[in-house]
This record gives sequence, C-alpha cells and structure tokens, in this order.
Amino acid sequence: MGEHLFERLARERGITVEEMREIISARIRRGMNDPDPKKRAQWEAIPHEGEAPTPEEWLYYAVNYLIEHGDGDLLRWYPNL
Repeated sequence: MGEHLFERLARERGITVEEMREIISARIRRGMNDPDPKKRAQWEAIPHEGEAPTPEEWLYYAVNYLIEHGDGDLLRWYPNL
C-alpha cells in the first residue's frame, strides 16, 4: 500500500506524522469551538465516536463528502486515500 495522506503531508512539511495529526486535531478543536454557530455545526456534523472527530474521522468524512458532491476528481492528487 502507498503512503498515507498524513505521512505525505508530514513529509512535505518536514515534521512527524504525530505532529501532523496534532495540527489537524488542533484545527478540529478550533472548529468545534468556533463562536459562529453555523461553522460549529459544520464541524459537529462530522460523524465521530468521541468528543470531537479524530483526524482519521475527519479525513474519511472529507473524502466521502467530495465524492458524494461530485468533486471526487479533486482526489486525483492523493491516489492512495
């Protein structure tokens, strides 16, 4: 199997995969706590088991959202998703 998206993003930024996951997690936390209720609702709509979506839950949601809305061609840049 090829390189996972988080591995690729980390490599491109010269950081570890864990650092990349923490960057994504921090963005998710900011979104879940956004003062704008519409923005917060968008983040809360991501299916998740815990208090907030994990980076993997976010990625799964984002990929499926693109496919379901006819934008799956955008994924050609990341063929290993």
